[in-house]
Amino acid sequence: MTSTAQSAAAEVAPSDAPRETVYRPSHPLDLGRTLGFLRRGTGDPTMVITGSVIWRAVRTPLGPTTLAVRTIGGEVRATAWGPGTDFALDAVPALCGAHDDAEGFDASHHPLVAESAHRHPGLRLTRTDEVFDALACAIIEQKVTGMQAFGAWRWLVSRFGERAPGPTPRPMFTAPTAAQWHRIPSWAWHRAGVEPPQSRTLVRAAERGDRIAHAVRTAPDGTARDRVLTSLPGVGVWTSAETRARALGDTDAVSVGDYHLAHEIGYALTGTRTDDAGMLELLAPWTGQRQRAVRLIAASGVHEPRRGPRLAPENHRDR
Repeated sequence: MTSTAQSAAAEVAPSDAPRETVYRPSHPLDLGRTLGFLRRGTGDPTMVITGSVIWRAVRTPLGPTTLAVRTIGGEVRATAWGPGTDFALDAVPALCGAHDDAEGFDASHHPLVAESAHRHPGLRLTRTDEVFDALACAIIEQKVTGMQAFGAWRWLVSRFGERAPGPTPRPMFTAPTAAQWHRIPSWAWHRAGVEPPQSRTLVRAAERGDRIAHAVRTAPDGTARDRVLTSLPGVGVWTSAETRARALGDTDAVSVGDYHLAHEIGYALTGTRTDDAGMLELLAPWTGQRQRAVRLIAASGVHEPRRGPRLAPENHRDR
């Protein structure tokens, strides 16, 4: 090999070779329940779970990067491929709930929550700091079924995101940047099954993508973050809560306006369904930690019996 070729190889090798780190959490950690909250359906191109390994396609300032994490004993082993390995590995503690603060949470306010907290001590509130990615997801999920939203997310990210590097278990892609979301043509939104109100909301939000993310991250509390997000046309309290819960691990975020959540909370805590006002009343004892209570209720396995067939989504793409 010539000296020129050796020099070129030396420049390429560091970005191709994986980097590894070990994180030792000071708290119990159920990695699957903690990070699984971020996955948008089993076909999510940004996140794949294979056995004990969780794979994430991460967009970093240096380019698309792949992160794979697993727990062995009391350790989290993380491996990253691509140009932004340092950024991806630095995010591992936050993903594993290192910033999650359960101070003031009293599970004993309801026996079901207390039992779930006892059975799931490793359930932590994850934090990605990927504000615009979480916002884009939430906008696409507005007023549609999960099946429709997950399909649209998969279609758009796979075509307009960037391919993740490394030995991923299947082709994975990072979510588009705000600028890339803004450039998606109208026919692609239609093909993906995203309705015009949602596509317009996302395109308008993308015009202020970096400024929105900065304002949300620097806001002092959940109320201020909510105020920033809901100032955007087409973004309401549900979208804000979904964004804050995933991007910032907001311990008090509650998705008011969700089609199922109030019914599920009411059934789990009282045996009968309720509305949003009733849900907020039931969650009031955990004010400041309501997202944690919601997650523990979901983890309890108690769900309202299905009352009818699954809603069949309409297909407007060929009209």
